[in-house]
Amino acid sequence: MTAVLDTLVAVRRTAMDLLARREHGRVELTRKLRQRGAPPEMIETALDRLTEEGLLSETRYLESFVSYRARSGYGPLRIREELSQRGLQRTDIELALRESGIDWQEQLADTWRRKFSGQLPTDARERAKQGRFLAYRGYSMEMINRLFSGRGMDD
Repeated sequence: MTAVLDTLVAVRRTAMDLLARREHGRVELTRKLRQRGAPPEMIETALDRLTEEGLLSETRYLESFVSYRARSGYGPLRIREELSQRGLQRTDIELALRESGIDWQEQLADTWRRKFSGQLPTDARERAKQGRFLAYRGYSMEMINRLFSGRGMDD
């Protein structure tokens, strides 16, 4: 049975339950609370208070999301697009990607090694296949071409 979110305490408790599971952005948390039937004015009040208390942080959410998606093998283009779709500001996204400390070329090489066992493409068809996969994962063609030319690998 779903709890009725008709008081500020109930809205806050539900928001805190969601934040206890993982970091959320303000837009995402607002959407989830609305889906549960919370009134918009209570949502704003509860989220403002959580932000003041440091329990809701866009910066922490961005850091967490970038780190998680990068560990999953996704590149900066894909991560940037996913965060944009979640309603985050472009400048905040760019800052989070820059400050993540991730070597995206090394991340690309790791993703490529896991998927293709470190086998460089031998023909145009295989090169296109590997390139499509890596582009879908969010790496630029410049980075992919650098990898295929051997300049993006350490070993």
